[in-house]
Amino acid sequence: MVVVGIIGAGASGLCATHHALSTPDVTPVVWECAGQLGGTWRLSEWAGTDDRGLPVHSSMYHSLRTDLPTVMMAFPDFPFPDDCGSFVHHTTVLKYLEDYADHYNLLPHIKVVCVEPVNSGEGPGNWQVTTKNLESGIITTTSCDAIIVCNGHFTKPNIPTIPGIEEYHGQVLHSHDYRHPAPFTANTVVILGAAASGLDIALELSSVASQVLLSHNYPLQLPTTLPSNIRQVTGVTAATKNGFTFADGTQTQADAIVFCTGYKYSFPFLSSKCEVTVEDNHVRPLYKHLISTKFPTMALVGIPSRIVVFPFIDYQVRYFFKTLTGKVKLPTYEQMTAINAKEEDEHKAKGMKEKHYHIMGTTQFQYLEELAREAGLEKPPPFRQKLMTIVLIRLFCSFPIFKTYTYKLGQNGTIIESRNGTVINTTTDLALLMIRRMLALVWNDFSRTDLLCGHSAGQGQSTRLS
Repeated sequence: MVVVGIIGAGASGLCATHHALSTPDVTPVVWECAGQLGGTWRLSEWAGTDDRGLPVHSSMYHSLRTDLPTVMMAFPDFPFPDDCGSFVHHTTVLKYLEDYADHYNLLPHIKVVCVEPVNSGEGPGNWQVTTKNLESGIITTTSCDAIIVCNGHFTKPNIPTIPGIEEYHGQVLHSHDYRHPAPFTANTVVILGAAASGLDIALELSSVASQVLLSHNYPLQLPTTLPSNIRQVTGVTAATKNGFTFADGTQTQADAIVFCTGYKYSFPFLSSKCEVTVEDNHVRPLYKHLISTKFPTMALVGIPSRIVVFPFIDYQVRYFFKTLTGKVKLPTYEQMTAINAKEEDEHKAKGMKEKHYHIMGTTQFQYLEELAREAGLEKPPPFRQKLMTIVLIRLFCSFPIFKTYTYKLGQNGTIIESRNGTVINTTTDLALLMIRRMLALVWNDFSRTDLLCGHSAGQGQSTRLS
């Protein structure tokens, strides 16, 4: 009997437990420090640390809804309920994970009694996992044949260095600790970062704040329509006592800044003997962003970002179990190291930063097809890539309303898109949307558009926004 230790009972941990139980001669042992399953999908009212002094794991805020439709979010073998809608509240996702755990009878195998991993010793074949029960204080050590790390990567905020920020007298917050908009009523708020969370929080704050400045370093303004009190500005370069300076030299006074700047990978419970390192947010040494090349009986699930998480981790977990049972033969350590070096060189040759090494985006679909092919798994359905393209276009071109669209699958996996009960010709509608928004972008942001096209934009002057 192979004993597999699973650290974490969020979506990845539940998925790993399910497939461990589905694999002959495998027994899972699961530890969770939160005391309840669900991981980041379980809202915590605490910020920073909880009532036990432990770091708050969840990044949920009260109003959060998914930015991907449920039809593409679901695990391959467990769909969301038909009547739950497309872009659902975080409580619906938590209920989905609880139902998943009930359906596959996972709870008896999960120690959700505030167990904290202290360290994991060296492997392979003899992983020693030491845990402390935070209620009783009892420390125990469990011997495992394999380890799956499922602690997520939305817990340790990435806080950028801003000259002068220590002198700033306003509120400084990372989105990890954001819960609701009320504290920002009538404020001028700078949102640093304009990915999905930055846009979402900016939109919510616009309902109570006097002004929201959406700060980012994209070469052009985002083409989406936004409320009149949200203004796009360049990236923050410095802080003063009462406000901020932006990359184009403009300045503003502000009552608060919210960092929507992502997260750092962190594995504080892994001992140095595990030889897992994080440098510039690049986790090494992982084969296929998943398996330790030093100790191939250790997997770190869900490391890549900008992915469709649940189906992605499902394929990763099943691939790893195929390696444990010998149905997939991994390359040697030397071969895996050479493959990783080649991929890193290709990454650099494309001009991509090391901290973006695990960002996948559209490359995730090729990655999953490779896992499926090597492990003899079913090929991922093609609709996910097409639907992701549709959703991203609507997100960046019409963010305030993109979650009002609904999606379901027709025969042969065709995507049926509708809004307010009316089915939409998606191809035509998206084409018209992109034309309208691109024309508006050129009109409203002509100077930068002209500059990017190779023309002189002239000398700009520092202006004050406040």
